[in-house]
Amino acid sequence: MVELEGEVPPTLAAKTRLLVSELVSNAIRHGEGQVSGEVEMSPEKVRATVIDQGNGFATPPPDPSIAATTSAGKIGDARLIGINHVALEVSDLDEALEFYGAVFEFELRGRIGDQMAFLDMGDQFLALSAGRRQAPDEERHVGLVVDDKEATRRALDAAGAEVLPARGRDFRDPWGNHLQIVEYADIQFSKTPEVLRAMGLEKLEKSEAAHRELREKGVE
Repeated sequence: MVELEGEVPPTLAAKTRLLVSELVSNAIRHGEGQVSGEVEMSPEKVRATVIDQGNGFATPPPDPSIAATTSAGKIGDARLIGINHVALEVSDLDEALEFYGAVFEFELRGRIGDQMAFLDMGDQFLALSAGRRQAPDEERHVGLVVDDKEATRRALDAAGAEVLPARGRDFRDPWGNHLQIVEYADIQFSKTPEVLRAMGLEKLEKSEAAHRELREKGVE
């Protein structure tokens, strides 16, 4: 659902929701990979953008000499590189470890009593933090990368997880965290050979589509 904040005329809001719905539908039917979007608003216009991971039109590699700017036009002082970890709030840590252990294979990096646990992901980690009180997530979600999405599908079904209607494999855990599962082979995100080897995943390969996207960005 598209949430439009501020003073937006009802007619404009309805047209914007319809436009975004059509764009998303076309991306799902004709595109590839994950679908994401954003809506930018100003007093004069509304701009909706929906992006999938299909081939689209060939574009030149990004120019690294051009710095990214914020919405205010100010150049940032630090380059955004990646994500070290994500913390999910749960009600009971032991129950959360049992649930996630039934769905994923992982090593427990550490634990702080009954308050926090850290699930190892090589050079990253997923933190579980006790004390969730908010309502279940809707559009807000975290994308987790696995080596085998089909195996995850089966594990989710066996665990009785709340699977959400989506193009990929989205689910909510028992505490309302919305997770989306993507397969390593299909996306640009890449672990170094050393990290893969340490995780026992040195045989993991990228799909040709993922290699093509990386080449277009000048990464390969």
